[in-house]
Amino acid sequence: MRVGLVCPYSLTLPGGVQGQVLGLARSLRAMGHQARVLGPCDGPPPDVAVTPLGHCVPLAANGSVAPIAPDASCALRTIRALRDEEFDVLHLHEPLVPGPTMTTVIAAATPKIGTFHAAGGSAAYRWLFPITRWMAGRLALRCAVSEDARDMAARHLGGDYELLNNGIEVERFSKATPWPTTGPTVFFVGRHEPRKGLAVLLDALPRMPSDLRLWVGGDGPETETLKEQYGNDPRVEWLGRLDDEQVARRLRGADVFCAPSLHGESFGVVLLEAMAAQTPIVASDLPGYSNVARAGHDALLVPPGDADALAAAIVQLLERPSLAECLVASGEARAAEFSMDLLAERYLELYADASPN
Repeated sequence: MRVGLVCPYSLTLPGGVQGQVLGLARSLRAMGHQARVLGPCDGPPPDVAVTPLGHCVPLAANGSVAPIAPDASCALRTIRALRDEEFDVLHLHEPLVPGPTMTTVIAAATPKIGTFHAAGGSAAYRWLFPITRWMAGRLALRCAVSEDARDMAARHLGGDYELLNNGIEVERFSKATPWPTTGPTVFFVGRHEPRKGLAVLLDALPRMPSDLRLWVGGDGPETETLKEQYGNDPRVEWLGRLDDEQVARRLRGADVFCAPSLHGESFGVVLLEAMAAQTPIVASDLPGYSNVARAGHDALLVPPGDADALAAAIVQLLERPSLAECLVASGEARAAEFSMDLLAERYLELYADASPN
């Protein structure tokens, strides 16, 4: 089967949707299918079988910044690629985001499946109604990565949705070479913006051991402000933007992975990655996280924004190796349930339903 996976966000920038699209394409190709990814790129394509569609324009959305490409030149490149590739089925991730996916919804006659990732709320759905409902009606099948994402899409767009949680490439994390450490180490990775809660984690540092080391991966609009406020703490190592291999190695090397997000998490892929890397987790008790990590079984979950509770949970894992081992064992089994290969097999069934010929 010849599958076109269309992503609205820049494939050369880190992001949950981008990671899902690229990982799913790799699994499909490993199964013998021709899977090609179409999306904006702000540098060299990050993987084989990627068709770059132009550069992105940052747009504020859902408390974050979405790197999308809504310009006419990107639309023309998208239409040309769809015509040249002659796909059997098109798989659109966030199908109603302005740019390549929305262009594909409107312009392509090929059977289309849409996967909805966002949760919380969408101003675009409200402003563009009923146009968005009409565009959603052009999808042969609709999927959602979480109950929250399904509920939001159904509320604004109507229709039925297949619940297919995100997947991870388990072996990429389980077999990564651990990054060396010199003492107890906590790892954070994500965009430095308010909703990711990095400031809460940094605020919790005084309540943690003096020999602890905090690896901070990623960057964003809060980076400089946070460095000015906490940059004098020798326990904090600011790593900047990390590639996929570095993230996997840091996850494997850390004693605790911390995800202190405040809101806006649709599905905790990064928690599954930490589970696959056999690293115990402390995370905020958000629906998008608790649906993945079962409290007390796969991770310790604490109230969002509570620096005291965050610090106490991290210290508990560092001081109680037996608890950490139990979480790791449960988490490793949990991660296996979300294998990208299993997800690819399920999507192949939907591709066949959408394109019976």
